[in-house]
Amino acid sequence: MMDPRIQAYLDRQHLALDVQRVVALTGDASDRRYFRVHLGDRGSIVLALHTGPIDVEALPFVAVARLMREIPLPVPAILHASGELGVLGLEDLGDVTLQAHLGVASRAEHAALYRQAVGFIAVLQRRGAELASSAYPPYAVAFDVEKLTWELEFFTRHYLGAYRGLSPAPSHRQALTAEWALIAEELASEPRVLCHRDYHSRNLMLHDGSLYIIDFQDARMGPDTYDLVSLLRDAYVDLTPSQVDELTAYFLALTRGPDRRGPDDQREFQRRFDLMALQRNLKALGTFGYQTTTRGNPVYIQYMPRTLSYVRATLGRDTRFGRLQELLGGLVAELR
Repeated sequence: MMDPRIQAYLDRQHLALDVQRVVALTGDASDRRYFRVHLGDRGSIVLALHTGPIDVEALPFVAVARLMREIPLPVPAILHASGELGVLGLEDLGDVTLQAHLGVASRAEHAALYRQAVGFIAVLQRRGAELASSAYPPYAVAFDVEKLTWELEFFTRHYLGAYRGLSPAPSHRQALTAEWALIAEELASEPRVLCHRDYHSRNLMLHDGSLYIIDFQDARMGPDTYDLVSLLRDAYVDLTPSQVDELTAYFLALTRGPDRRGPDDQREFQRRFDLMALQRNLKALGTFGYQTTTRGNPVYIQYMPRTLSYVRATLGRDTRFGRLQELLGGLVAELR
């Protein structure tokens, strides 16, 4: 049965007479629900239904979309809205994510799309700095020590505890907490840039031959490695080491002057990239565990092995992670 708010919304927007069918779409990890409304010759739109009434202008999605257009970066247009009904009407970008398209893309197209996606990150960081304003929500929140630590504890709670059923001894738990503190403090001390916050192949849509960015409402300030890590250490896509190296070099070419692209700068960036990758991949495992055990959504289980392999590879790449690898490997066989 269709949510009555959809019918009320379509009536208010004078669209009801054109409706041919309404199709529920697979949602994200939020409480929002999405529907595609086919309008015959008028094309189609997507409706985002919130759990209740919303203040449209204060909604992070609306405010951040405004910022994205100012940058400018390609994001879906907000066509209309009803705060009372809790509905946003959005441009329909179709169903083809970057993740889905990679299965049919040629090698050259694959490379071009990823270079475009990396280019968007560089633009976001550069223009994000130029447009910094309290009028936009992302500039008031950041990946600080508290947030980064909370995400690592989320991994402990929802992946180790709820999903794997593990209860580390108090001494083991305290040692993990100490490692989380070191990671969070170092990442939080880095200079901050504007970050999308969930920039991966399922949040990049291919529409009419161009990439569009979605799911940007949680944008915030953070390390310059954050979005690049999200894209290149993606739980949903395998990239070869040579692809990661080439795209990292491309990012550095876009964001650094010629005097800061030497071997020392590359090694330092790789060191920071690995630390960010470790934190983000552990957080992703926590999210997958939470979705599986708390939300009853097992679809994310299939992405755990790839994410675990990222964590294991990162832990083994630098001796500074030796103690953490010992602690996690003592709990999770895949990380030994």
